Amino acid sequence: MKKRIYRRMPVNDFQPNSITHADLGGKLVFAIDVAKVDMVAAIAAADGRVLQTLCWKAPEENLRVLAILRHFRLAGIPVEAVMEPSGTYGDVLRHQLEQDAFPVFMVSGKRTHDAMEIFDGVPSLHDAKAAAIIARLHADGLSTRLRDEGPDRRQLRAALSIMDLHQERYLQLVHRLESWLARHWPELPMLIELTSSSLMALLARIGGPADVAAAPDKATKLLRGISHRLIADDKIAAVIASAHASVGVPLVGLERDALMAIADDAYRAHRAFASAKTKVEALAATTPAAALAPVVGHTTAAAVFAEVGDARSYSCTRAFLKAMGLNLKEKSSGTIHGQIKITKRGPSRVRQYLWLAAFRWIQKDPIANAWYQRKKQRDGGRASRAAVALMRKLAKALYHVGRGATFDSSKLFDVRRLQLSEG
Repeated sequence: MKKRIYRRMPVNDFQPNSITHADLGGKLVFAIDVAKVDMVAAIAAADGRVLQTLCWKAPEENLRVLAILRHFRLAGIPVEAVMEPSGTYGDVLRHQLEQDAFPVFMVSGKRTHDAMEIFDGVPSLHDAKAAAIIARLHADGLSTRLRDEGPDRRQLRAALSIMDLHQERYLQLVHRLESWLARHWPELPMLIELTSSSLMALLARIGGPADVAAAPDKATKLLRGISHRLIADDKIAAVIASAHASVGVPLVGLERDALMAIADDAYRAHRAFASAKTKVEALAATTPAAALAPVVGHTTAAAVFAEVGDARSYSCTRAFLKAMGLNLKEKSSGTIHGQIKITKRGPSRVRQYLWLAAFRWIQKDPIANAWYQRKKQRDGGRASRAAVALMRKLAKALYHVGRGATFDSSKLFDVRRLQLSEG
């Protein structure tokens, strides 16, 4: 390997005329190792040979980089940019490249890491070497073209982020509320679910058991109104009775204020989460996610479309599963046979929602439930293994549903072996 191949040159010192068309072999590959500020890129030939390594400060020197690439393009040399998906740090440069009509490709960070010793025989990795590896991987055809996600996916992803933010806050407060009630009113969660907005409103607006016992009419009216009369009168009476007879530790002064503050915050977070979820569902209804909603629900359908994209943009089910991180991996050698697991390389949000959707599917579909039970029995009672297998089947079904097919569980399982009729 050429000596000092990793030596960097500041972008302002680089002279584009120092590299000729003949050096490049017909195409310039601009391989970028993304960083927060200190960016490094390799100018490479079509075969992946690094001709020069540049460094610059982002974003203030990005325009100088674009000027260099424009120089080569004006000279009749095709230019391709390739980078790693490093969070959001590379998005500004990527946007500028795309605005300037330069094609942008992506190389997996895992591929770059795995190639570090193969590349030069040294198990080290730094910015300049990473850029050189990215160039070589792109030349070998191991990159993918980055496409504009479109406003629909970006809107849905933002809406899901807002929903997740409120849900995380809501669950944190519910867990805190649980510990307070376990000490001061242990009977209440046995009568009304801890996640119920009625329970939170009762605690936030009236207070602890002594306050409810002192104002039974007010508590009754509140519970009827907040639940739209969905809570039965006998249950409301049981709540009032438990307030009178609670064995919990009596609240003192600021403890009562703290309980009411936690409950009020939890109630507001719950309302915000519900509002954000409604927004997600409304947005999903106007996108291709609407076709998936009858199968897995609006929120899961929204997550699949926002994170993975339209099923019609994938060539096969294997590609669709791989985008979700549901493709399989194995580590075996000789007589050692490792477990087959999913790679988990795709967005975790999709797998989280599909996991919940799979269990809802088990509850409402006898075919899926029968297959799940048999699979769990074959795996020695390992429910998680059977659930993941069911997730993969559900994802395959979503691929076909997203392309216009009608969902039918009997097409996913051998119904005869399950001893179930297709009806």
